[in-house]
Amino acid sequence: MEITTELVKQLVRDQFPQWKELEIYPVTNSGHDNRTFHLGNTMTVRLPSGKEYAAQVQKENQWLPYLQEHLDYPISKPIAAGVPTHEYPFPWSINVWIDGETLLTCPHIDKKRFAKDLSAALEKLQAVDCYGGPEAGKHNFYRGGDLKVYHQETVDALKNLEGRLPVKLLHEIWDHSIAEVYTGQNVWVHGDIAPGNLLLQNNQFYGIIDFGILGTGDPACDYAMAWTYFDSESRKIFLKGLSCDMVNRARGWALWKALITYDDVNPVFRENARYTIHNIINE
Repeated sequence: MEITTELVKQLVRDQFPQWKELEIYPVTNSGHDNRTFHLGNTMTVRLPSGKEYAAQVQKENQWLPYLQEHLDYPISKPIAAGVPTHEYPFPWSINVWIDGETLLTCPHIDKKRFAKDLSAALEKLQAVDCYGGPEAGKHNFYRGGDLKVYHQETVDALKNLEGRLPVKLLHEIWDHSIAEVYTGQNVWVHGDIAPGNLLLQNNQFYGIIDFGILGTGDPACDYAMAWTYFDSESRKIFLKGLSCDMVNRARGWALWKALITYDDVNPVFRENARYTIHNIINE
């Protein structure tokens, strides 16, 4: 459905009239699963773009304030919950606006330092008690769950790319990635650790946003950025201290996503898929 500025103004006016006079306008690069709008200078309105993303709102409202209490860096934080209407049939939320630039808009950074800082930030997230947290499942596209859920999709993608990629090698890498099931304790999983969801200030790590596919389970998926973004030197720093099986599963998450987006209509996705495959093959 189309989510317009006028629709957002109507929702705020009807449900939160105390903020109806504040300026409302779209956030640049607001994402796919949700549409985000500025609400004045200190807040944002976040609206699921479809039914499959609607369940994320209640989860974020429940768990993000708790997580923020236990983290020493800023994350997305809901402050008000909107309800569905005839014009907009999904729950929605108002969140604190966090100042900063996403990694997407900061190309000239010290990747080694950023790798170290991001790894530390993930360790802090994983250290927060996740008792009662949502386990991996359909609500978060199985992030934190068993990578085998995407086996057939990966096999089909490899078949479609025969003659264009070293399919036999990539098949072996994939099989190696799904060979060992996670047997550790469940921890918090962001689920979409990617440049668009990482905030920087002064070209250094500052915070993490967009927890729509938050869950608990195996954190391997949160390390896929080792191949989707980092270079060989910073990759080693980012993955330092992880077990071999954790690294293998992380590589599998990166490979799966790259294979299914290799011919995506979005040129940014296509380019990143090729970058990822190149890193995996030449590692």
